[in-house]
Amino acid sequence: MSEGVKIGHLFPVKSTPLQPTKTAVSRTPQSTEFRDMLDAKLLKFSHHAELRMQERGIHLQPESLTKIMNAVEEAAIKGAQDSLIVFRDIAMIVNVPSRTVVTAMDGGQMRSNVFTQIDSAIILS
Repeated sequence: MSEGVKIGHLFPVKSTPLQPTKTAVSRTPQSTEFRDMLDAKLLKFSHHAELRMQERGIHLQPESLTKIMNAVEEAAIKGAQDSLIVFRDIAMIVNVPSRTVVTAMDGGQMRSNVFTQIDSAIILS
C-alpha cells in the first residue's frame, strides 16, 4: 500500500542555491547569552603572554589547559584578582576576572623572578 517517501515530495527541491536571510545570520538573545557564558569560562592569552610563550618554547597540551582553567575557576570562586599559577615548570600570571594569562615563563625565568601585584598563588601538580 505504501509507496515510500520520494525526495522532493514533502520538501520541494529548489534549483537555485539557498541564500542566507538576514534573520538566519543574526544572533538570538539565547545564543548570545550562551556565548557570553562560554567565553567567561575560557582561558585567554594576552598578546604579551603569547609572545613570551613563543620565545620561551612553552607549549600547553589540552589536558594542561583544562587543569589551568579549573584552577582559575577555583581562584575566581575564592575572589582572587591576579594569581600566580605554577604548573610543572611553567609559571603564569593570570588576571582572574577576565580569565586572561598576562605573562608566562619557564622554569629558568621562574627561579630568578620576584612576583609582585598578585593576591594569590596556585601550585598545580
